[in-house]
Amino acid sequence: MGKVVRYHRPGWNNYRQKSQRRRRPAKRSRWSKLIGAAILAGMIGVPVAAEIGPPLVGCKVKGNISFKTGERIYHVPGQEYYSPTRINLFKGERWFCSEEAARAAGWRKARR
Repeated sequence: MGKVVRYHRPGWNNYRQKSQRRRRPAKRSRWSKLIGAAILAGMIGVPVAAEIGPPLVGCKVKGNISFKTGERIYHVPGQEYYSPTRINLFKGERWFCSEEAARAAGWRKARR
């Protein structure tokens, strides 16, 4: 008897019919998962509304609490640090509609 020769096509098992292939879910990055979870939890809407809402009403004075000293400082439009200043309502910072209201509440004007 002669030698039995098997013909084998390399990688044949990798090529399945389309109906037999399993679809894998798209890979999501760590950040997209965190942002998606935050949106579902409703955490994104609160800071955005707190930052955009008061200027639309007309209250443009930002009441900021200093991280280092805890001093209460307010910023008016046109000052050097007005734009980078962010208001965090959870830390006690707030918006004022006028400089007089900020001074009456015990806040001082920013030096720059």
